[in-house]
Amino acid sequence: MTTQTQTTTNTAPSTLTPHHSIKIPRGPVTATLNFYQPPSDATKPFNYVEQPPPGHPQRNYSDTEQAVTINDVRGQEADFNINTHAFAAVQNIQSQANRATFEDDEAIKRVYYPEVEELLLRETGAKKVLLFDHTIRLATPGAKRAPVNRVHIDQTIASAAQRVRFHLPESEAEEALKGRYRIINVWRPLNPPIVAHPLAFADSTSVPDEAMVGIEHRYPDRTGETAAVKYTQGQRWWYWSGMEEGERLLLQCFDTEGGARVPHSAFVDPRSEEGAGRESIEVRALIFG
Repeated sequence: MTTQTQTTTNTAPSTLTPHHSIKIPRGPVTATLNFYQPPSDATKPFNYVEQPPPGHPQRNYSDTEQAVTINDVRGQEADFNINTHAFAAVQNIQSQANRATFEDDEAIKRVYYPEVEELLLRETGAKKVLLFDHTIRLATPGAKRAPVNRVHIDQTIASAAQRVRFHLPESEAEEALKGRYRIINVWRPLNPPIVAHPLAFADSTSVPDEAMVGIEHRYPDRTGETAAVKYTQGQRWWYWSGMEEGERLLLQCFDTEGGARVPHSAFVDPRSEEGAGRESIEVRALIFG
């Protein structure tokens, strides 16, 4: 088995909030999630990743709020399979990364990326892993990247193939596209335990394809695609209460075999203590084989 790393990174924060002893809400909770509301003029939905051109909105679609029950996977981690449900809760992960690691992009790539590659090879049985970027999110005012409080999936069928072609040489990409490939995010807390702005994720089997809406994801130099998600009856939502340092959440955004993909969103847990911020990192990977 081989690994390969290619990165376009986001700058890490200069400081990270230290751990605090706080009350951890457990069990099911009813909370509000933001689902897709189409543009009023029926045009194709889009959003700009960076500053939009003069006279253009950041995005041309909106959200509709929906109260949902979000169940707790704590104590049920082994019941979920990434190939079926599109997420996996992995425990007892040893790491050499410390707080200083996540204050520097080069340290993240040098220390943390190899651990992510090893985890993905082990958990997926893949032949090759290529990490292509990471994002640190801070639930603090003025943060460059904040938790996304909108139900979405990072990739679509079109953008997943585009990712393969973007990150691999042409001849290698065309061969890779003939076999199985996936895109998986590895999500972990940086100031555990996670209490405020936890991550909600839906069982893939409970969300029909008709609920997905392709969104033009406009970068300064190219246009990709993500998926917004409409609310439908029967969706089953989960979160992982009080995620700790040795825990990793695997979120599958695309798979050529089976098609399992995980809608997800940060949410406000009404039971959380005010001021208990969230800091997290997600590393995105192409998985081959």
